[in-house]
Amino acid sequence: MRAAKIIGTGAYLPGDPVPFDEIQRYLGDIPEAPKRVRQWIDDMTSVMKDMLAMENYYYAFDSKTREFTDDNVTMSVKAAKRALDAAGLKPSDIDLICYGSAQQNQMPPASVRIQEALGIEDCAEFSICSNCTSAYKSLFIASELIKTGYAKRALVISSNMISPAMMPEYYNQPKLNRETVFMRWFLCDGAAAIVVSGYDADKPGLVVEGNYLESIGCRRESIMHDNRPARPMSPLVEYETAAHHVQQSFRNALHSGTFQDASGKSVMFAGMKRMIAKLGLTLGDIRFMQINLPSKQITEILLEEILEIGISRSALYTKLNKLGYCGPPMAFMCIDQIMRHENLKNNEKILSFVTEVSKFMQAGYLLRAEGYSN
Repeated sequence: MRAAKIIGTGAYLPGDPVPFDEIQRYLGDIPEAPKRVRQWIDDMTSVMKDMLAMENYYYAFDSKTREFTDDNVTMSVKAAKRALDAAGLKPSDIDLICYGSAQQNQMPPASVRIQEALGIEDCAEFSICSNCTSAYKSLFIASELIKTGYAKRALVISSNMISPAMMPEYYNQPKLNRETVFMRWFLCDGAAAIVVSGYDADKPGLVVEGNYLESIGCRRESIMHDNRPARPMSPLVEYETAAHHVQQSFRNALHSGTFQDASGKSVMFAGMKRMIAKLGLTLGDIRFMQINLPSKQITEILLEEILEIGISRSALYTKLNKLGYCGPPMAFMCIDQIMRHENLKNNEKILSFVTEVSKFMQAGYLLRAEGYSN
């Protein structure tokens, strides 16, 4: 089996950073929302600021003109070009595109639109819609196809442009509830890309040593969702019923039945234990443990369990406070930060794991540094 190695990374954050205190103003006021919802926003802002502890947010639109400056494809292309430059490759060197995002409702899909924008005449491609596990699944497919020799070099991309779904113009404001406006505090826009190669063993990079996927949501309620049916819906009915509003429950404690494993631990803890066992991982080799959770409070609650697994506190790695939380791309944004700004040494390992709550899909990967001087 050929090795699959990440040899280039790139990230793109649209616009200027928006501080937490400016979120509501930048996205736009919602004067027609129920009074109780508007009052709840006022009451909860300081609580959310402390709970999330994120300094900057990025949005792909101009708050004054209300015009969009990017979309999922343009952000992906910008991140992809940076990753290709870092790898020293041209778009024509790519024979596989794997794109992952939280939501996809275009025809044709984003993967072929990205291919067209990059000018790649012929390649295999996948578009994966799977919330925060979509980036992990894109890497899984790309690395496995490279290991088998089916593909030589893959462009793996994730983007998320959620801001349009949080703007006043999108909402049926009188039907807004707390679960929908809650999203405005912790999600923003962005894209990231990595180049995975089986033919550049001489270049320094991160060897994909293992991937992990599971879905445990069969008997768990969805915590994040919209109310669209699994079929086309009249746009007018969709708006009148507010079926398009994305919402996330915030009332479920991490240690409630929904988030708990049968052992009484969190589902993330149990999933990480299964992944570590499956990959036969020695935890002492972990240099970085990526935490891609949109809340300082949630991270601190899970920290106890992570330490119990045997991962050291010094290994925990997150850049959410500076980069904001744009969902699926955060996994690749952290890889980009590590490869560009950390002094990696041979055989140091990076472990990442995510739990998404739309239906409790979980995923992870293990990377090993190779080609660096010690």
